[in-house]
Amino acid sequence: SYAYILESFGGFIAFIRLWTSLLIIEPTSQAVIAITFSNYMVQPIFPTCLPPYSANRLLAAACICLLTFVNCAYVKWGTRVQDFFTYAKVLALIAVIIAGIVRICQGQTQNFDGLFEGSSRDPGGVALALYSALFSYSGWDTLNFVTEEIKNPERNLPLAIGISMPIVTVIYILTNVAYYTVLDMQAILDSDAVAVTFADQVFGVMNWTIPLAVAFSCFGGLNASILAASRLFFVGSREGHLPDSLCMIHVERFTPVPALLFNGAMALVYLCVEDIFQLINYYSFSYWFFVGLSIAGQLYLRWKQPDRPRPLKLSLFFPVVFCLCTVFLVVVPLYSDTVNSLIGIGIALSGVPVYLLCCYTPSHKRPLWLRKAIASSAQFVQKVCNSVLTEMDDDTKTQ
Repeated sequence: SYAYILESFGGFIAFIRLWTSLLIIEPTSQAVIAITFSNYMVQPIFPTCLPPYSANRLLAAACICLLTFVNCAYVKWGTRVQDFFTYAKVLALIAVIIAGIVRICQGQTQNFDGLFEGSSRDPGGVALALYSALFSYSGWDTLNFVTEEIKNPERNLPLAIGISMPIVTVIYILTNVAYYTVLDMQAILDSDAVAVTFADQVFGVMNWTIPLAVAFSCFGGLNASILAASRLFFVGSREGHLPDSLCMIHVERFTPVPALLFNGAMALVYLCVEDIFQLINYYSFSYWFFVGLSIAGQLYLRWKQPDRPRPLKLSLFFPVVFCLCTVFLVVVPLYSDTVNSLIGIGIALSGVPVYLLCCYTPSHKRPLWLRKAIASSAQFVQKVCNSVLTEMDDDTKTQ
């Protein structure tokens, strides 16, 4: 969405989007996935009690550090990790779905009776519930972050999203149906790792396979998030919205090592937040605001530049409905979760003076101490990471 907002609304709004991603969206998303990974790895060791908080967070930190290293080492390492864990995740989910279908065929449907009894119809509660539900699907836009590394993106990018999204939606819905078939509402609410509880009741001595597979799923998802986020910061730096040090690549491995290290450090900071749902709320408010803004930008460009070449052109019905949904997800929580929403707004607005000082003001008019600090930090990063600045060719593609 950064590139779409930059094209539609200019540098200032695009910088605020990048600044929010830098401080909230990407690191909180990765922290949540890493914590979920560690929950499923630690839970089987402590089946009758809560696992130690410090053990959980240390394992999550180790996971982030390991994947940051893998993506720094070689581009192919990151993609191979992604391929392996994607296959493992899909196979595990298929096993869960089959187990649920078997139980349904055996007539075990009592958990679906009165499933929505006692549910809140408050719009604010619905919006916050959707935050947690939609978080599972929030990776749909990360393919856009690596467009420069995709062959024939005009064809392959929409094709990849169009094929993967229906498959993911069907698999996730059927997985949740399987969970509700085996577990009643209270069991799900009481469990910190639903797949572990499900496996204990269904797979017997093989119950260890499902939490391991869920951990694999989180591991692969975290790898994809780290891969994509580093490219976002890399491009933002190349556009002049972040320090030059973040658009450097390793001279031998051709990976954006400084951007990867910065992204990993920010994710480690958010591991200090204890409440995982608070993290999701921080993330979701800002995320859906800027996603909605990027879709509104498409509508704006369709109006201002109707003859612009578009490899994929859809009916205006879809972006209009999407924008209305994002308005609901952003406006309603302002009343139901005011504090967290205001924190998100405050972090976004904190980027305004940074933009005015570091982007809008010409470099020769910036304070001398700031210019020296930026130059010194860039030189330090270049030496430590053995990296150099990228150059642009005539086709605006990185070499």
